Amino acid sequence: MARVVVLGAGVSGHTAATFLRDWLGPQHEVVVVTPNSKWNWIPSNIWVGVGQMTKDDVVFDLAPVYEKVGIDYRQAKAVSIHPDGGENEDTPYVTIEYTGQGKEGEQETVTYDYLINATGPKLNFGATEGLGPDNGYTVSVCTADHATHASEELEKIIAKMKGGERQKIVIGTGHGMCTCQGAAFEYIFNVEHELRKAGVRDLAEITWISNESFLGDFGIGGLHMKRGGYAASSRLFAESLYAEKGIPWVIGAHVNKVEEGKIHYEQLDGSTGELEFDFSMLIPPFSGVGLKAYAKDGSDMTDKIFAPNGFLKVDADYSGKPYEEWKAEDWPKTYQNPDYPNIFAVGIAFAPPHGISKPMKSPNGTPINPTPPRTGMPSGIIGKTVAMSIRDMIEKGAEKPTHHASMAEMGAACVASAGKGLTDGMAASLTVYPVVPDFEKYPGIGRDLDYTFGEIGLAGHWIKHILHHMFLYKAKLKPGWTLIPE
Repeated sequence: MARVVVLGAGVSGHTAATFLRDWLGPQHEVVVVTPNSKWNWIPSNIWVGVGQMTKDDVVFDLAPVYEKVGIDYRQAKAVSIHPDGGENEDTPYVTIEYTGQGKEGEQETVTYDYLINATGPKLNFGATEGLGPDNGYTVSVCTADHATHASEELEKIIAKMKGGERQKIVIGTGHGMCTCQGAAFEYIFNVEHELRKAGVRDLAEITWISNESFLGDFGIGGLHMKRGGYAASSRLFAESLYAEKGIPWVIGAHVNKVEEGKIHYEQLDGSTGELEFDFSMLIPPFSGVGLKAYAKDGSDMTDKIFAPNGFLKVDADYSGKPYEEWKAEDWPKTYQNPDYPNIFAVGIAFAPPHGISKPMKSPNGTPINPTPPRTGMPSGIIGKTVAMSIRDMIEKGAEKPTHHASMAEMGAACVASAGKGLTDGMAASLTVYPVVPDFEKYPGIGRDLDYTFGEIGLAGHWIKHILHHMFLYKAKLKPGWTLIPE
């Protein structure tokens, strides 16, 4: 009998756990450890954040889904990994602390034969003073609860505008090392759309602020896409959209402090500035969740398994080579830890070897560039790929991972909402191949234009709406769920 323990139940962890349970016989165990009682389809949080959906539309309870298929579910947070066991335990194990199931605060150890770290990110609001909804002055759409709060605050400023009061809105990234520019991109255009529907757009000053060095970078160094027989840059695409909607932008910006009604930032040229706001949604930077690792004698070995940012090291090139030497093969293929072959990391939990966008600093030495995104479709693909390798290691005796999913060999599709509506909705539908550019294989632009293209319009909105229901159906393990692609 083998036991696979999955830490985290987001897109990547849930995908890995459910496929493993589907593939492995009853003699094997699949254990999921997650601090959350509910699963959240995060891409639709932006619609919750503008009042077009409720929290209940984007979440469901995990317990009955896992019980139905025989997954051992522990509502707990992972505290530490002990890959060599402990003084009184030869089998590797993790220490967990319960957050629910009537055991709040209790700790226990869970042994494993294979471990998948799918803990995702810590929303590091603390990296910028005054950032975030809990101890700061900005809202967020990173969780369903955050998005609900954002919607409530948005309603308040819309009410003020209906009373004739002008309002200043700032949306974007809240630190120089943020990722997930796409979520903020979606949110700013959904807010703009809602203001038009409410008849108050003329009373709103909406500004975009981002750590991107150019609009349309999106943390992947931008892209060129095929449109009408031509190769159009994502920069031109984004600038046209922002200009069309009357939204000015501040880019190459590191938000270093937020006060009530005021954002302070530094730009790549070393200049500083301020933006006043009545409503602001700024994405926080991500870090690892703070898992520790200990050797058999109890000594701390966190630095051996985890990168300085708290994400788990996998089969990537972490040598720190300069940008000019970056190559596609730097990126992991199997997501297996090099020191412990029974430990894997998927989704946001794996440490990328370096950025995808060009690294940049201000004259003051402040890093200002997007960190690489590892969410959405790539997360699901990586989770399933690792699950296939572990299945083969358990059932076929494979000595090494049997399946690969490098982001430098992987395509991805993205549907970015720009407003929700039955007849007036809009979304940008983009495909990119590969996610990480390969300039040796595709000289000049790094990607294959036959598989990298984009369009914007009402059809894209309906695609995103359909995907919302389709992926919730899949995540609930409804009949035929395995047929729905990641």
